[in-house]
Amino acid sequence: MSRSRASNSSELPGARRDVILLLLCLVLAYTAEAVGAVASVHAASFYASLLQPRWAPPPWLFGPVWTSLYTLMAIALWQVVRSTQPHSVATVLFLVQLVLNALWSWLFFRWHLGGLSFGWIVLLLAMIAATLGAFWRISRIAAILLVPYLGWVAFATLLSWSLWRANLAAFS
Repeated sequence: MSRSRASNSSELPGARRDVILLLLCLVLAYTAEAVGAVASVHAASFYASLLQPRWAPPPWLFGPVWTSLYTLMAIALWQVVRSTQPHSVATVLFLVQLVLNALWSWLFFRWHLGGLSFGWIVLLLAMIAATLGAFWRISRIAAILLVPYLGWVAFATLLSWSLWRANLAAFS
C-alpha cells in the first residue's frame, strides 16, 4: 500500500502541472477571444446592415461557435506544450495565428477595413494550416482538434470576401 501511495504522490506533481498548463492555455485562448469580442461590441448591428449571401449564418451562431473553437484551440495547445517533444516552433506558430485571429475582428467590425481584413484572414488561414502541420508532428490529437477551426476560418474567409465585395461602400 505504501508503494501505491508513493506512486500516486509522485504522479501528483505531473497531474498538477498538466492542470495548470491546461488552465493557462484556456486563459490564453479566452483572452484572445475577449480581445476580438471587444472589437465586436457593435458587430451585430454592422453585420445586420450588410447585404449578405443566402448562406450567411445568423449572428447568434458566431458566439457559441467561436467559444467552442477557442476551447478546442486551447486543448490542442495544451496537448502540444505538455509533450516531451520539442514544440517551440509549433507554439510560436500558434501564438502568431492567435494574434492574427484576435486582430481580425478589429479590422472588420471596428475599423470596417474590408480589403485589409480579407487579406488578413487569408494570412490567418495560412497560419492555421501551418500550425496544424506543426502540431501534427507533435500530437495527432492536437492537430485534429484544430481541424474545425481551420474549416470555420475557411468558411469565414469566403464570407468575408462576399460581404466585402457586396458592401464596398460600408468598408473604408
